[in-house]
Amino acid sequence: MLWIAPAEKDAASTSLEKRLWDAADQFRANSGLKAQEYSGPILGLIFLRFAEVRFAVQRGKLEGAGASSRRGSRVDEPAAYHAEGILYLAAEARFDYLLTLPEVADIGARVNAAMREIEKHNPQLAGVLPKTYNLFTSTLLKELLKKVSEIPATLDYDAFGRIYEYFLGAFAMTEGQGGGEFYTPSSIVKLLAEIIEPFHGRILDPACGSGGMFVQSALFVAEHQKNPAAELAICGVEKTDETGRLCRLNLAVHGLEGDIKHGGNVNSYYDDPHNATGQFDFVLANPPFNVNAVDKERLKDMVGTGRRFPFGLPRTDNANYLWIQLFYSALNSQGRAGFVMANSASDARSSEQELRQKLIEARAVDVMVAVGPNMFYTVTLPCTLWFLDKGKTKTKRADTVLFIDARHIYRQVDRAHRDWTPAQIGFIANLVRLYRGEALEAPKVGAGETAAKLRETFPPLQGEGQGGDGLAYRDIPGLCKAATLAEIEAQGWSLNPGRYVGVAPGEEVSDEDFKEQLETLNEELESLNAQARELEQTIAANVAGILEA
Repeated sequence: MLWIAPAEKDAASTSLEKRLWDAADQFRANSGLKAQEYSGPILGLIFLRFAEVRFAVQRGKLEGAGASSRRGSRVDEPAAYHAEGILYLAAEARFDYLLTLPEVADIGARVNAAMREIEKHNPQLAGVLPKTYNLFTSTLLKELLKKVSEIPATLDYDAFGRIYEYFLGAFAMTEGQGGGEFYTPSSIVKLLAEIIEPFHGRILDPACGSGGMFVQSALFVAEHQKNPAAELAICGVEKTDETGRLCRLNLAVHGLEGDIKHGGNVNSYYDDPHNATGQFDFVLANPPFNVNAVDKERLKDMVGTGRRFPFGLPRTDNANYLWIQLFYSALNSQGRAGFVMANSASDARSSEQELRQKLIEARAVDVMVAVGPNMFYTVTLPCTLWFLDKGKTKTKRADTVLFIDARHIYRQVDRAHRDWTPAQIGFIANLVRLYRGEALEAPKVGAGETAAKLRETFPPLQGEGQGGDGLAYRDIPGLCKAATLAEIEAQGWSLNPGRYVGVAPGEEVSDEDFKEQLETLNEELESLNAQARELEQTIAANVAGILEA
């Protein structure tokens, strides 16, 4: 299915984000620091501006309540702010105080002191906030404070979150390959959240980066008129200490808290700081692809039913199926997972095929979505979104898997980058809801376009009626196919959507599709050649043994 949306963005917020980013670029040019060194201080000031806006609203409420209360004013009690999920800011830790400091003051030292003061009164941020502002001149900091002060105090919390996310994405682009380790584009994360539907419960990301999966889950809850802080218990693991602090800051910007384990040599392959097995309602993740040199000797005691690697360890030097099993084993009996994975994992042969077969036969694989190239800032390769649902064993979907080919659904942001519009995300998510027999949802933005595309793609058939608008799921060549386990077995237990969905009538196989098919066939050929060489050596050794006897 081909659906290329025109490039368009909200001009008002884009111009604000761009102005702020231009200031950040100036900051970098005049500081002589690398992207990872200057990203923290800038994100820290955006965070402080946001924290003060929330603090000022609560302070106003407390002043009003204090005037009529017998016990007096509580405006300077940290507990009165913490009770509402708001950070307490002492007078010298407020953005406006720092903004009015004269250039002759040592502004860097004052900002560092402000960050320490915030951590003192808000223990959940202990050790998180940046304190390297003394590296910059007072003139430069003064300019940056002025630029960040342009963020209107009237901006809603989501808008602050978008600015923060914009900066995370922009830093990811400037840092090149390393940026992908902490940032997953928001349209990918939004689709993951829309399909696993994290309404309420414990949520885990064992490769959490800067926390985008948690933020998008919280936005999903908020869109359904619930309080994310009350509905979600957030748990994460991040190997890099600096990125773990970035995650905790990101959560704080969005008014969230989580149990994020980071730094100190914590590693999700060997460590399980949340005792995750069977404990989570949801898992969302974008792990590093095709990692090698994992020490499998250290994992042997974690193999078997009810353990972290229930299906066994792959013989190949590739960690993809270690990650997949970690996500699967963390789920409780009704749990759902959504994660990004390298395309090669869908078709991998040998021991990885055996592991994939066990996963499919456990009736846990629910939906597979093929994603086209250029959706990530740091890699151009296409990828696949996997969705697991342990609760589907008791449904009509137990013996089928839904395959969706979304490689030709996108918006071209610029020459090198693509994303999905809200309408496109709504369409794919509602396609899954049609398949599951769930009620359809229209996202706030793009609702009309989503509904129109659904009606165009799934027109009601005679005698059909599945709720309000009569739409019902059916296989659509070139877009989606609900394949049975028998069909999947016939395809060598492949989970590659392209093998099942096919091409729409009248459509030709594109150069992109042909290249991908050729790569898949070449991978198969290399695998078969490797097996043939192993057999040849075994036969030669056996013959030699017989002749010597």
